[in-house]
Amino acid sequence: MVADAPGRPTRFGLFLNPSGERRADFQSCCGEQFDRLTLADSVHAAREQLERHRIDLMIIDLNGYDSANSHDLAAIAGLVRGRAGEPVLLLCPYTNTAWIPELMASGPLQYRICPILNDELAQTIEQTLSPPLDPQAQLQQQLLDKERELRDLLTIQRSLQRALTGAEDVSTMAAQICLALCSFPGVRHTALLHMKEHGNLQLVAQEARNHLDLARLMQRHNRLLESPLNQVFPPLLAVSTGELVLLDAPEKAGDPEMAVSLHDRDVRMVLALPLRSEPEGPVLGSVCLMFDRLIQFSREQFACFASLAQFIAFGLAMSELRQQNDALAGKLTQIAINDALTGASNRRQGETLLDQEIRRARRYGLPLALISFDIDNFRSVNDIYGYPIGDQALRVVAQTVRTRLRSSDVLARMRGEEFLILATHTVAIDALKLAEKLRETIAGTELPGCDTVTISLAVAQVAPEEGGQSALDRLDAALHRAKRAGRNCVELAMAS
Repeated sequence: MVADAPGRPTRFGLFLNPSGERRADFQSCCGEQFDRLTLADSVHAAREQLERHRIDLMIIDLNGYDSANSHDLAAIAGLVRGRAGEPVLLLCPYTNTAWIPELMASGPLQYRICPILNDELAQTIEQTLSPPLDPQAQLQQQLLDKERELRDLLTIQRSLQRALTGAEDVSTMAAQICLALCSFPGVRHTALLHMKEHGNLQLVAQEARNHLDLARLMQRHNRLLESPLNQVFPPLLAVSTGELVLLDAPEKAGDPEMAVSLHDRDVRMVLALPLRSEPEGPVLGSVCLMFDRLIQFSREQFACFASLAQFIAFGLAMSELRQQNDALAGKLTQIAINDALTGASNRRQGETLLDQEIRRARRYGLPLALISFDIDNFRSVNDIYGYPIGDQALRVVAQTVRTRLRSSDVLARMRGEEFLILATHTVAIDALKLAEKLRETIAGTELPGCDTVTISLAVAQVAPEEGGQSALDRLDAALHRAKRAGRNCVELAMAS
């Protein structure tokens, strides 16, 4: 207790500090600013003091509270709510700043991020307790500030909405998001960290107005949770804790090298928010904004940033889902047109492509050759070695043939062990040469688990006005002749 200072009203303060570590230090630096300063070590004790005495300023020190303890958060929120608008000053460690917007929902308050210098704390208390010289002018300025704040928030919301519209992939969307977030006043750098498979946190985009490279700062651009800064750098903390992290001075993180790097790039404050597409859902990454000035965020600003983070997370989730759907559609298409065992086109796709190539050849006057082949005595392979070996033989033959074809040629499995090759821009004599090379190659190929197999082949050039079925019938007849001729040979299908 000290005597009333001349020229100012009596001041009564309440300091809630459950850990007890800062009480003596606080009393020595700020005690003289109060005529009576009451110290409380629990919410219950603080509530009793508020009921018994008039308190001009309640100071709540969050050091020592567990950020994951919802019971403590609710109890402190009750204290703020009970103040009914009377001054509250929150002292909050930067690793526990997620409580600030939560407590703001219970009533107006000022906050400062710890650790805080004694002089800065004393100045904050004095500013909070001192009445304005011109209340009317102060009210007018507050209204103007609020109008400008809401205008800034509306601008960044619109910018982000445009960024999320029309982006086809995550990397493009992330780059547009970072660019949009730079429209907020004071932002010098933005970054988006995205959680990939197997917990691989990656830096997917950043926008720098100060030449800061986060990959260099964190000493990596992927597996960021393994960075040496994983316990001090706000965007990494936001991912590991799943909570908002606000650092109002780089040196408060306790890493001198990081602090110097940020100060050299004109960074004075860092805000990081976790990305979740739904409340309590998995953390998809984090968004980070770096400012060149200190900003005392309002409840509306915190709420806007939280909404933007959820909007970004939803956009990323939708982009990933779209990519997954595209990949799945591609797989389904492959399943629909390809033979699952050999990887060649299936019969339906083979017949479709045959009709297309015949129309193209007819339209442009180009030659088109067909090669049909099957594996000799394939039933015996299955009977002697078993179906798994037979399937392996089919795969090896198809793969071997495919490696000898051009990219414009098509290999289709028509039935069982019978295959069809569409050799575009090819005349019969060249197709015969290709067929002979294929026959020699297969005859010299060792198959795992069984003896070497051979193939019989038939070659036909599609006539100018011939249809697909007619060409296939000629090939089938020629293939039967090759079988009767002793197999492991090539027959030319003569035009009818």
